[in-house]
Amino acid sequence: MRNRMKKISIFIIAITTLISTFTTQALEKVTVFAAASLTNAMQDIASEYKTDHENVDIVFSFASSSVLAKQIQQGAPADIFMSADQKWMTYLIENKLVKDKEDLLKNALVLIAPVQSKLDKVEIDVNTNWSEILPKGERLAIGDPDHVPAGLYAKESLTHLGVFDKLAPQFASASNVRDALMLVERSEAALGIVYSTDAKVSNKVKIVGVFPAETFTSIEYPVTLLKPEAKDFYQYLKSLQAKTIFEKYGFVTKW
Repeated sequence: MRNRMKKISIFIIAITTLISTFTTQALEKVTVFAAASLTNAMQDIASEYKTDHENVDIVFSFASSSVLAKQIQQGAPADIFMSADQKWMTYLIENKLVKDKEDLLKNALVLIAPVQSKLDKVEIDVNTNWSEILPKGERLAIGDPDHVPAGLYAKESLTHLGVFDKLAPQFASASNVRDALMLVERSEAALGIVYSTDAKVSNKVKIVGVFPAETFTSIEYPVTLLKPEAKDFYQYLKSLQAKTIFEKYGFVTKW
């Protein structure tokens, strides 16, 4: 009797292991390379998607669009790429790594300060007194203006306003827009330039100014499908459910 029960137990364990192995093997994996500014929205969208797609594992790599584009060029296994600007999507298209793309979202560029800052509202234009709002010795957090999309937009706007060279010595350059946000959150920088959507997800900073839209190229987020296996989640990014989440975080949707 004991031997029989032992055999049954072994059989049950074997079947359980087999089912577990099959389930693990059956789990589909979708790898999404997305600009750092999309972190919160994309995580929420993935959670919503998985309520009806339990067999799909959505894996993210969030970083600067420039870093992600270079990684894709070097063979990184991405299924979907979402850039925070057209430049790095065009870069991949020109290198024949991407065939086409769709423009998914738009964003705005804002000036932020720590929530405890005495600075209130700043009218940003050619007459802005930057010496007053950013005294000598204080830092301005900004995405690397040579590579990071948020930094490139900031550079373009500050150049248009005639103050880029003047402010450059006070830059605290960051590897992506979320790192720039973090510098202001920690009060390691008195001010920062980020997307409005980044500012809205933090309770440690406040928006004190908005950069005029005519001073920089429109902030657009193109997306591309790199592998057809990820088509279902790619299409979901353009669904009503995804649209609602994107807009909750302050993005302007283009559909």
